[in-house]
Amino acid sequence: MAGRSFRLSWQEVLLHSVAGILFSLLLWFSGLLDGIEADTFDLRVNLHAAPTASTSSIVFVRVDQESLDHMAEVTGETWPWPREFYAAVINNCRRRGALAIGFDVIFTEPSRAGVNDDQYLRRAMEETANFALGSVFATRELHAFNTEWPPAISRPSFKFSVDDSSPAIIPSYPRATFPLAEIVSSSALLSNVQHQPDPDGIYRRLHPFVMFDGEPLPSLGIAMYLAAHKDAETIVAENTMSIDGKKIPVDDSGMVLLNYRGPSSTFPYLHASSLIFQEMSIEQGLVSPDEIKMDLQGKYVLFGFTARALYDAKTSPIGKISGPEINATMLDNLLSEDFIHPLSIWWMISSVMMLTFLSSFFISILPSFRSHIFSAAMFLLLPAGIAVIAYRSGYNYTFVPVQIAVVTGTAFSVFRAYFIVHGQEEFIRHSFTHYLSPVVIDQLIRNPELLKLGGERKELSLFFSDLEGFTKISEGLAPEELTRLLNEYLTAMTDIILEEEGTVDKFEGDAIIAFWNAPLDVDNHAEKAVRTALRCQEKLDELRPCFLDKYGKELFMRIGINTGSAIAGNMGSSSRFDYTVLGDAVNLAARLEGANKYYGTYTMISSSTFDQLGDSFYCRELGRLRVVGRKEPVTVYEPISWGRIPERNQDFNRGLDLFYMGDFTSAFEVFKSRENEDPAARAYCAKCQELQDMDIEAWTGVWELDSK
Repeated sequence: MAGRSFRLSWQEVLLHSVAGILFSLLLWFSGLLDGIEADTFDLRVNLHAAPTASTSSIVFVRVDQESLDHMAEVTGETWPWPREFYAAVINNCRRRGALAIGFDVIFTEPSRAGVNDDQYLRRAMEETANFALGSVFATRELHAFNTEWPPAISRPSFKFSVDDSSPAIIPSYPRATFPLAEIVSSSALLSNVQHQPDPDGIYRRLHPFVMFDGEPLPSLGIAMYLAAHKDAETIVAENTMSIDGKKIPVDDSGMVLLNYRGPSSTFPYLHASSLIFQEMSIEQGLVSPDEIKMDLQGKYVLFGFTARALYDAKTSPIGKISGPEINATMLDNLLSEDFIHPLSIWWMISSVMMLTFLSSFFISILPSFRSHIFSAAMFLLLPAGIAVIAYRSGYNYTFVPVQIAVVTGTAFSVFRAYFIVHGQEEFIRHSFTHYLSPVVIDQLIRNPELLKLGGERKELSLFFSDLEGFTKISEGLAPEELTRLLNEYLTAMTDIILEEEGTVDKFEGDAIIAFWNAPLDVDNHAEKAVRTALRCQEKLDELRPCFLDKYGKELFMRIGINTGSAIAGNMGSSSRFDYTVLGDAVNLAARLEGANKYYGTYTMISSSTFDQLGDSFYCRELGRLRVVGRKEPVTVYEPISWGRIPERNQDFNRGLDLFYMGDFTSAFEVFKSRENEDPAARAYCAKCQELQDMDIEAWTGVWELDSK
């Protein structure tokens, strides 16, 4: 079946393609594929997540468990910290040259240390012109207090415009929770830190901006960039935003896919306690401000929590990370300008249609079922390859709907091919099982073009066998017994021939005709033919007592083997033919089977077979003979053992040499010494006596056979 020729019609190509496309689109628009698609996106994220040059420019100052324990041990202050600690962080980052400072902290309640503590934090903000405070929660929930911008808090002053020619894509929220007005300075850039995960709880995308009371609220990562670049202009248009010329590709809901850099702690980080202690040491005069290293020069510093009790844990495609790290990813993507671009729904539908049609089309033009399978495998892998390459290039290729469409379309096409080919297989097997061997039938199934008259010339090893005295055997048995005997005998011999990769040509009564190296090539075919003969003789020796007991008959088999060029192929008429072999080499194998009776042997092979055996068997030379109907004599051999030459056969070889020289008297004496144990020696004794009066001058050493 692997090589069977088959092509789909154009109608089938269209039918299979449309079926795959409609099935995929139905599942896609029903939302049933969203979860699987999200999982495949996460795999792409994990495959490609890696820091970039801009990653090192963002430093995460984290309030971790180490910072909480250290501050409690040294100052006695437990959580919640006084506002002066936050102010110390801001002041210290400013001293170290931070380009922008962002706080992911909620300040909705007064400090437990009093108003002065809140004012301390406000002064630190006022002294820091590049400060972003992520403390606004825009929401639609009724529990949020603010329905309009608080009068005491300055409205945003950064440059922001919406292209009137396109519908706005920034979501607007009716309510929000703001920080205490007593804390927020006029210089602080307020930002939104209320983000919603995907339906499965994983944060894959964020809103760069939301609207409240007609004012834009950037996410904290965007706010930090705006705090550092006062003159940056933000322009919003349909499906795109730009900040200072840096484009942010957003989807129809105004969200951007984040290009994650790695798991938690991918961004450089500092312990908050180290900054607080350094700033407190400066204020106490223990450390000179001139000694402070400007190690945050040109860096964006993001402050947030990772301690167990305070951990702002989020689930991302790369695992659990903190909320500030998600905002840091947004800033990193903006700096690198490598957000993941969404592809339009129409682009993806076109991709579904194109790949599905191409998969069915290629199956339709390829010539064999094997090539159909290869083509199907290629197209099944193609959507995944495109998705990976697209992500690497910065695009989110919706993989699952395309994959399902291609799988469905190719499955229809391949199954259609399979059932047609399978039906043709059954037709061939049913039509020819009575005429051809199973091996040949399998070859025809793979290559139906062989169903024609003719053949090919090949070197074959040919096997002929016949039972000794079969006429007498058949006369002494009832037809039913003879049939059972032959079936048992032929089955045992055929099994061995097939095990040795031979092809059984036909049975003619008790005779078996077989050959090697056709229709399939067989390595070491001469060796396998001889091994088959030896195994068959051994098997018959094993079965002989059983046959004698059941049928009262002893069976002995003669085998002739020849290797030579012959024609193998379909012979007969155009309506009825058989796979068989023809040629002089075939005839010689048949004559050698009959020649065994002259030598008293049961297995005889020609010199052409012997020459290909190597050291696998010991074959003794039987003589040179000329069969009926053939001018040229042939040297023949008897395979009598596996492996090395038996010592007892050396006398026979010496007698044979004397026979070739025409010294029949001496040869007779040698053969006479072995005639009781060697039928071939006994045959030579009779032949030597027959040739005693022959003219030595006319002697050629050839034993002339006068019958078949």
